[in-house]
Amino acid sequence: MMPAYFFAHGAPSLVLERHAYTDFLGDFAAGLPKPKAIVLFSAHWEHTTQTVSTADTYETIYDFSGFPDALYRITYPAKGDRKLSEDIRALFDKHGIPSRFDGERGLDHGAWAVLKLLFPDAGGIPVVALSVNRHLTNEEQYRIGSALAELREQDVLIIGSGGTVHNLRRLSWGAEIADDWALAFDAWLQEKLEAWDTAALFDYRSQAPYALDAVPTNEHFIPLLIAMGAGSRNRKATLLHRSYQLGSLSLSCWQFD
Repeated sequence: MMPAYFFAHGAPSLVLERHAYTDFLGDFAAGLPKPKAIVLFSAHWEHTTQTVSTADTYETIYDFSGFPDALYRITYPAKGDRKLSEDIRALFDKHGIPSRFDGERGLDHGAWAVLKLLFPDAGGIPVVALSVNRHLTNEEQYRIGSALAELREQDVLIIGSGGTVHNLRRLSWGAEIADDWALAFDAWLQEKLEAWDTAALFDYRSQAPYALDAVPTNEHFIPLLIAMGAGSRNRKATLLHRSYQLGSLSLSCWQFD
C-alpha cells in the first residue's frame, strides 16, 4: 500500500536551491514505486468548502512576488484525472464531508515547488489538487485524510504540503543554526506523531511548546494532519528528513504507513 506523506515546501525559491532537503527530494522518488496518481493538499489553496480540482491540464500559479526571474519561468503543466476527482468526491460523500469541484484553478507553489523536485516530468503522473480549510477542527482535518485512505490501496500517492514551523515574522536572516524554540516545537511534534497521540496533536496549541510561534496561523499545519489521517489504518509515522533555513523555517518530510 502506498504510504502518505507530508512535505514542507519552504519558500517558493525551493526549486532553485541546492541543500540537504532539495537533495533529499530529488532522490526521494527514485526509491518510491511510481504512483498511479498524486492527490495533493496545499496550504496555499484555501476554501471554506473542501474543493477538488477537475483541471484537465494545470496552469502554473506564481502566488508570490520579489523572487528571481528564473522562478517565474518554471512551469509544471501536470495533467488532471477526472475519474479520480469523482472518486474523491464520492469518498467525501460517503464520510459526510461536503465538497465541490473546481476546474479552473492551477497549481500554486505549495504544490508545484514540491512536485517539480519529486517528479520533474509533469506529464508522467496525473495530479488532483485539493484545498484546505483553516476553520475546521483538527479532528475534522484528520478525518478528511482518513476518508481518502483507501486510495492508497490503488497506488495513489497522498501528499500534504505545508510546514510544521512556519512563521515568516520570526525568520532569522543569515542564521546558520536552528532557533531553540523551533527545535523544541518540532521535538514535541515528533514525539506525539511517533506515538500516534492524536489527543495531544489535536490540542497542540495548548500543549506544544512555542505552538503560537511555530504555527501562528494553521493553514501550513493542516496538511500534516490530513496526511496523518490518510495513514490512520496502520498508525505508523516516520520522520524521513528535517532541516532548517533562516533559523526556524522547518523543512521536513513525514511518512505515514
